[in-house]
Amino acid sequence: MANIKSAAKRAKQAEVRRQHNIALKSRMRSAIKKVVTAISAGDADVASEQYKQAVPEIDRMAGKGLIQANKAARHKSRLNKAIKGLRAGS
Repeated sequence: MANIKSAAKRAKQAEVRRQHNIALKSRMRSAIKKVVTAISAGDADVASEQYKQAVPEIDRMAGKGLIQANKAARHKSRLNKAIKGLRAGS
């Protein structure tokens, strides 16, 4: 534990921020999971609707620096490609 008052405060703030970041990342993962579930069910309409809700979540996490911009782009690209594959297969 920190001996200096300011260091103790910093440690406390870091822990609060860490818990907040975990919650935000969880929201993003849940949004992605909803899209993946809709894709695996074969429902292109639901998948595209879930995708539209997931994209802002992914972008928000990239904007806050919780994930890198390239990771956000990769997630969006792969999800979009899978949805387009569903539509082409139908």
